[in-house]
Amino acid sequence: MTPITTTAELAAFCDRLKGQPFVAVDTEFMRETTYWPKLCLIQAATPSDEAVIDPMAEGMDLEPFLEIMRDETILKVFHAARQDVEIFNNLKAMPKPLFDTQVAGMAAGFGEQIAYDALVRQMLKIELDKSSRFTDWARRPLAESQLTYALADVTHLAKLYPMLRARLEKENRLVWVTDEMQALTDPANYDVEPENAWKRLKPRRHTSKYLSVYKAVAAWRERTAQSRDQPRGRILKDDAIDEVATQAPTDAAGLDRLRSVPKGFSGSKFGPDLLEAIREGLKNPEANAPQVERARSTNSPAAGAVVELLKVLLKARAEDAGVASKLIATVSDLEQIANDDDAETPALQGWRREAFGEDALRVKRGELALVLDGARVRVVEVRRAPRQSS
Repeated sequence: MTPITTTAELAAFCDRLKGQPFVAVDTEFMRETTYWPKLCLIQAATPSDEAVIDPMAEGMDLEPFLEIMRDETILKVFHAARQDVEIFNNLKAMPKPLFDTQVAGMAAGFGEQIAYDALVRQMLKIELDKSSRFTDWARRPLAESQLTYALADVTHLAKLYPMLRARLEKENRLVWVTDEMQALTDPANYDVEPENAWKRLKPRRHTSKYLSVYKAVAAWRERTAQSRDQPRGRILKDDAIDEVATQAPTDAAGLDRLRSVPKGFSGSKFGPDLLEAIREGLKNPEANAPQVERARSTNSPAAGAVVELLKVLLKARAEDAGVASKLIATVSDLEQIANDDDAETPALQGWRREAFGEDALRVKRGELALVLDGARVRVVEVRRAPRQSS
C-alpha cells in the first residue's frame, strides 16, 4: 500500500471526493510529549474510494483535503470524533456537518463509548487486527502493517455509517443524536485562548481573591504550555493551580512551601513567571475574578434521596429504550431536576423529556413508583385510594 505523499496526488484524490454524500475520516497523531497534537496520518474513504495521506511528507500541502473538511455539502463521518475534530479545528478546517458513529452507537443500543473495533465486530461481523494501535506514527517509513491498520479504520467506517444511520432513522432516533453531533463542532469546545483556560478546570472556592489568582495561573500555564509545546501537566498539575490560588504566595519561599508544587519550582525557569502571574491575579481581584455559577446543593436528605431515585429511573428507562443512559441525562442533570422542576437542563427538553424527564418529575410528585421485578426495575403508576366522603 502506498500513501499519498504529494500535493498533486492529494488534489487528485480530493477531486474524486467532491460531490460524494459523505466521507469517512480518521487520523493518527502523537501528543504524549507535546501541547499541540502532531498530525502523522489522515485516512479517508467513501464507498468507492479510499486513501492514506501522509501530512509529514516533504512539501505536502493539506489544503485540498482541508477544503473537503470545510465543504458543508459533504458529511464527515468519524468514530469518537473529538480529538480528530480538535486537529482539524487547529488547521482552520472545522469538519461540518459531522456524524460520530460512537455517539450514534449510544442511541442504537450499543452502550456508552463503544470502541470502533467492537462496533465493527457487532455490526459487520469482522474482527480487526489492532496490533499496530500503539505504534510510533511519526516514524518513517511506515510499515505495511501500520498502513493496513490505519486504512481499516475508515474502510469499515464507510460501511458502518449507512447501516447505523438507517437503524436510527427506522427507530426515529436520528434526532436523538443531532444535538450531540452539532456540539462536537462547536468551536468553544476547542478554545485554546489562555484567558479562558480556567473554564476547563474545576475551581473549588468562590472568593474573588481565589478566583482571580486561579484564572491568572491557569492562563500562565496555558501560555507556557503553548509556547514550549509541552503538555499542561508538564508545566503544572491541576491540583497545584488550586493550591496556588488558595495560598497565593508572592515570594519564592511561599511557593516552595506548597505541597503540590514540585520541590525547587521557584528556582526553575518557570518560578519567577508563576510568581508574577500570582501577583497579577492579586491586583484588583474584585474586578478580575471570573463569574462562576455555584452548583445547587444536594446535601439535604430529601434532594439526595431524589437523586438516587432518579438514577434508578434513568437506568430503567435507558434499558427500556435500549440506549446508553449517558445520552439521556448526566448526574448533574439529575441533581438539577431534584432541586427544581423547571431546571434549565437538556433532560427536561425535547426527546429527553419524553424519554425520561417527564417521568422524573412524576417520580418526584409521587405519581410513579420503582418496583423491583426479579433483576429488573419496573416503573409503575401509583394508585391513590379514593377519598372517603364524610
